[in-house]
Amino acid sequence: MASPAPTLSFDRDFDPQTGQPVAVADGITRITAPNASAYTFTGTNSFLLGHERLALVDPGPDDPVHLVALIDAIGGRPLEAIILSHTHRDHSASAARLARDLDVPLWFGGRHRLSRPLRRFERNPIRKSCNWDLVPDRTLVDNESIMAGDLPITVHTTPGHCANHLAFSVGDILLSGDHVMGWNSTLVSVPDGSMADYFASLDKVIALPCRQYIPAHGGPIADGPAYATALKAHRQMRNEQVIASVKAGARTITAIVAAIYPAQPLPVRRAAGLTITAHVEYLEDLGLLKVSRGLLGTRIQMP
Repeated sequence: MASPAPTLSFDRDFDPQTGQPVAVADGITRITAPNASAYTFTGTNSFLLGHERLALVDPGPDDPVHLVALIDAIGGRPLEAIILSHTHRDHSASAARLARDLDVPLWFGGRHRLSRPLRRFERNPIRKSCNWDLVPDRTLVDNESIMAGDLPITVHTTPGHCANHLAFSVGDILLSGDHVMGWNSTLVSVPDGSMADYFASLDKVIALPCRQYIPAHGGPIADGPAYATALKAHRQMRNEQVIASVKAGARTITAIVAAIYPAQPLPVRRAAGLTITAHVEYLEDLGLLKVSRGLLGTRIQMP
């Protein structure tokens, strides 16, 4: 029998003050984009780092209203770089335009790439949400210390949600991107993302000397390591539920999702199907499930 769900409380009581600059810490200002959706919550949080000299993290969608809000928040101060946590389009669609218009370089963790090669006949289900053509002027690497405007930050590679995902520590604060968010668990969609990488990156950020997490969607997380530990337990519980569902006779992703999320609306179950597929692949790689793939679909069974 699957273990009971760990204690994990999502915080959806968040006022984004969309389009307005909001000081969230010394030298960190949030401007939330007007792209609220089932996947982005209240919208993408863009961040200005620095005081007199600035860097912009995750400029967000190519939305003219949001671009004006960013320019107004910059307020004529020197902008030295545009930095991306990753290259999903809700974070990066405006990056090329802004870099060109403001004559500043783009820094991120390399071009968008899959976490593993596509299998025969496989497609990336979120390929249209990925910014494949964006090329960095500087590729950021793990544990690199850089100046973001006049603020020192450290780069942390955190693949899982996608292969080129980064988080950034600013003192004891972690800009956690989409890796850890307080409003919901993170979507992991293979082959764009990887559940094995996601678990490893959770362990990595939990071990950092960062207490508060500031994510790219939703509000701050006061005790980031404790929350990330609960997220890890939640994902481990999902692994157990997947195995229990297969033992009970579920042979497809659809059947597993129906067993685990029987009362959820269709849009939630569609998103859950992507992450459950990542769980199945993770468990397959551990030898805990046997998966057969063909033109007629995927069949799952115990080994």
